[in-house]
Amino acid sequence: MSTSLQLGLQDSASYVMGQFHTFHDYAMAFIVFITILVLYALSLLTTAAPSFWKFTEKQQIELWWTISPSFILIALAVPSIRLLYWMDEGTNPDVTVKTIGHQWYWTYEIWDNQRIEVDSYMVHLEDIPQEGLPRLLEVDNRLVLPTNTDIRVITSSTDVIHAWCVPALGLKMDAVPGRLNQMYTNIDRPGIFYGQCSEICGANHSFMPIVVEAVKSPFFYIWCQNNTSEE
Repeated sequence: MSTSLQLGLQDSASYVMGQFHTFHDYAMAFIVFITILVLYALSLLTTAAPSFWKFTEKQQIELWWTISPSFILIALAVPSIRLLYWMDEGTNPDVTVKTIGHQWYWTYEIWDNQRIEVDSYMVHLEDIPQEGLPRLLEVDNRLVLPTNTDIRVITSSTDVIHAWCVPALGLKMDAVPGRLNQMYTNIDRPGIFYGQCSEICGANHSFMPIVVEAVKSPFFYIWCQNNTSEE
């Protein structure tokens, strides 16, 4: 989860989020270079002799600062399109979980040779059973998912638009009433990952957190057996 005075993105727990880290650092290199170049040009324009002004009006210079941004955009577009492909790449998922947004809590349905349904409400500060659990981020029923498994996440809503977002997994998708959106992930390590609804959905928008607990496959199937819905 995010921490006080944190710089940069949250630690990666999936391949896609790892690619986000790489692309972030790659794009930041361009941003820093362009910022320094523009500041340097501005300093020259404010302090240089009149001869420099004539130099900046030459056709070759105008051609250069028109074409060079095109190459920069291409250099950014190619890896970003590749990343978008990996985000939307559909596989044959081993586990499918449907997240349904309500005002103001989440319902999770999982199909894995059986049907599991749990409601996830925020745990209020006075009800948190342990010291050290994060304020406004802990829930009564965590979403348990297996590691090293292809997972499909389907989002929807019963009332207004919500957004299911877990930054450490590189997941963020709107939950729209009457519509199913999907995304894929493969969690590469066990852990507890926090997120929140990222769409302004009403008065208690800030009180519907998301907690994903990633465990190894045997523990996931034990959790499934303990939470199987009665049909």
